[in-house]
Amino acid sequence: MPVPFSLSILFEDNHLIAVYKPSGVLTQGDKSKELSLMDLTKSYLKERYKKPGNVFLGLLHRLDKPVSGVVLFAKTSKAASRMSKAFRERKVTKVYWALVEGVPDKKESTLKHFVFRESNRTKVFDKNLPGAKLAELRYRVVREFDKYCLCEVVLLTGRKHQIRAQLAHIGCPVLGDTLYGSSARLGNIALVAIKLEFSHPINNQILTIEVPEQDFSSAFNIV
Repeated sequence: MPVPFSLSILFEDNHLIAVYKPSGVLTQGDKSKELSLMDLTKSYLKERYKKPGNVFLGLLHRLDKPVSGVVLFAKTSKAASRMSKAFRERKVTKVYWALVEGVPDKKESTLKHFVFRESNRTKVFDKNLPGAKLAELRYRVVREFDKYCLCEVVLLTGRKHQIRAQLAHIGCPVLGDTLYGSSARLGNIALVAIKLEFSHPINNQILTIEVPEQDFSSAFNIV
């Protein structure tokens, strides 16, 4: 199978490995059989450490296929169990940068909506409805341009397509995200998971893992 991208390692120790996911790459393999970030990371570990048989790699979270940025995996079952719990309990800070069309009415705010999945989209409502799930995030406008702006977003919940759907709901779709109403066709979407901050599952050290600027600048090539 051809390898369409090389692995960029942002952090690694005996328990965790964090890698950069390019836009257009699956976090985990699916029925399409495309090479995924998880596949390539397993191959790296197998070759780097001469591991026989199957390599353990714990999937802790995902990024949407068109989104780039930091993805964290666990190298041991103990780390996987503890980090999965930290993600569920919202003890991992997840920070994104998004270029969006327009400028939000408020330069800094918390968005609280209720969401449903419908086909391949997330539908957003201002009020709670039976079966809906709470979606919450914080954003702040970092820089304004003529027709769009750069926002920093901190996820407070982890719903599928949450950032994309909520920003579109307030009239500011992520650039390139035609699924949620963007008029720009970039071949990707201008949304990058730039930072994860959490307590190490074994030694409790506070870790901050960030994407180097050169790795995400291509997502913002229209700036």
